[in-house]
Amino acid sequence: MGRASVEPYQQVTSSEVLRSRALYAPGAMIPPSETNTGSPPASNEEWAADWLPHLEDLAERLRRCARRTMSNAIDSSDLGSVSRPVSVGAGDTTFGIDAAAEAELGDWFEQRARLAPLSVLTEDAGWRHQGPDGADGTRDLPGFDHGGPRICVDPVDGTRHLMLDHRAAWAVIALAGPGEDIPHQRDALAACIQELPDSRARVARRLSARRGMGTELAEMDVSSGEILRSHPLHADDDNRLDHGYLPFFAFHPDLREEVARLAFAFFARIEEEEGAELAHCYDDQYICNAGQMALTALGTYRMIVDPRQFIADRLGLHAQTTKPYDVAGAILCVEEAGASITSLAGTELDFPWDVETPLSFAAFANGATRDRALPHLLAALEQYRP
Repeated sequence: MGRASVEPYQQVTSSEVLRSRALYAPGAMIPPSETNTGSPPASNEEWAADWLPHLEDLAERLRRCARRTMSNAIDSSDLGSVSRPVSVGAGDTTFGIDAAAEAELGDWFEQRARLAPLSVLTEDAGWRHQGPDGADGTRDLPGFDHGGPRICVDPVDGTRHLMLDHRAAWAVIALAGPGEDIPHQRDALAACIQELPDSRARVARRLSARRGMGTELAEMDVSSGEILRSHPLHADDDNRLDHGYLPFFAFHPDLREEVARLAFAFFARIEEEEGAELAHCYDDQYICNAGQMALTALGTYRMIVDPRQFIADRLGLHAQTTKPYDVAGAILCVEEAGASITSLAGTELDFPWDVETPLSFAAFANGATRDRALPHLLAALEQYRP
């Protein structure tokens, strides 16, 4: 395929298309282009229903921003403009493509803060708190105690793929209701993850979820933003441990040998005890935690293990690892679809939404796959020695 052209930005949301679906509460939503002149939501369910369209609006803006930025770089034969580091943010290195997305997020944040207070976490800036100043502008707020939502955003998860036009990245957004302190993953009420495809793509995917209400998968035309189809996403019920992707994520060269040793112990166990055909246990080093989780819910991955922090702790190394903003939105979307995510202790993966906490995790296509695979993973982790 040829390079895709980028249309001028238009506000696009699927709220009207999906208003009648069970995932949404008809009559409870406020379209992103309208001002909320009513009282704040009174319950967690209302916060999720009212704000999911705004999360989707932000996701679409980030998708268009990434496409526009990459198209400009490709047309000028200057991928260096989007792939060079430009700064070190609160949580990670910021590349050119990240800077453009952070600017788009900043505009959205300011527009929402003119209407009502909110807090937003990004890897570049950490937590920011803003609200109306009474003169059609915004003002900084001292903390979380403002009665508005708390939102965790990674505008581009998978930067290293997208900035070289190699593979899709994902925008990752999660919402918690009002609170006086940093929220934890257990507080997530709604989430949206949006595929940011490479220049050759014609279709992009988006997963949207509200706690207890399931996950919706939408596919959209990348040029117009038109929703081509949308339906509830349900994880499959197949418990196989082969004939699919089962990656152990080993992004960094200094961890690859040790991650391979851990993976070998796991695969030896499932071959012997579960009869897995190892020739059909495929690898995929996708440098995008949200993308890894999305592919698990979609059934492409049977499981994915990110043991980087586990290995680094035992080697006494500092390593780049998963952070809360990488996965907060993805976890809710994936779990609401019926896939399963655990810590490497086999417990619920809960953590504060911040820019410091390092995470390791395992994700499984469904509960049945988890029940077969997790005992072998835990045994391999227990036996691991550097």
